[in-house]
Amino acid sequence: MNLGANLSDARRKKGLSQEQVAEKLGVSRQTISKWETDETLPDIKQAKRLSSIYGLTLDELIEFDVDIKEIEESIEKLSEEKSKKVDWTKMWGKKYPVLVTYQDIVDTTEYKKVIQEQLDKLKKDYGYNDLDAMLVFKDILSKVWNKKIIMK
Repeated sequence: MNLGANLSDARRKKGLSQEQVAEKLGVSRQTISKWETDETLPDIKQAKRLSSIYGLTLDELIEFDVDIKEIEESIEKLSEEKSKKVDWTKMWGKKYPVLVTYQDIVDTTEYKKVIQEQLDKLKKDYGYNDLDAMLVFKDILSKVWNKKIIMK
């Protein structure tokens, strides 16, 4: 996505018109339009003010992805109580069917044993509770996976 599209998407996500943004910045609506169509670029001061208006960092504004922002906001709003009601395996299984099918194929007994040992070690060595130990373990797995992907 280009900067103009990012500016337009961020403005719309905030529910603001070009006129409202222009008024806040002390510029014309046409200036906002030119920024959003990549005819011209805002200077760094205006870009910083735009990021403030849109509730984004300057980096986020430059790389703004409305879908990612909506996902992040949804996760932040999700209460622990509601999270417990979601069948995450089923949800992620829509994107990654193996999450639904492996359980009928893979004998998980040995894996569960090894994973539980590692979780217990995290709890014992660092004083983590069950949830924190699982989150740390998951993050470690993610970092190992990402490193493997980068090395390919």
